[in-house]
Amino acid sequence: QVQLIESGGGLVQTGGSLRLSCAASRRTFSRYAMGWFRQAPGKEREFVAGISWSGGSTVYADSVKGRFTISRDNAKNTVYLQMNSLKPEDTAVYYCAADRIYSDWSGPYNYWGQGTQVTVSS
Repeated sequence: QVQLIESGGGLVQTGGSLRLSCAASRRTFSRYAMGWFRQAPGKEREFVAGISWSGGSTVYADSVKGRFTISRDNAKNTVYLQMNSLKPEDTAVYYCAADRIYSDWSGPYNYWGQGTQVTVSS
């Protein structure tokens, strides 16, 4: 079992930046691939970014490429999502996820955090 706690959400203006963090409870965090997903009101949850267990491989949704960066610090059991050049359409609840995935970092994931709200004002 892996417990995940997100933080760092908030309200930001268009063009601004936020950094989300996701802290994991498990000592074997370094064996888990990690992902970030988001869900906007009235829409399905969508993949944002994923990272391999080592941090050496990442994948992004087309909508965030060049603006968002996923990274991890296995010594701190934490994964990050740096979000730059934010747009109103990035407004959503952002979730981190974990699982033992060894190839496709977009999922599927079985362990989820509770989510953190990101609101981008125009």
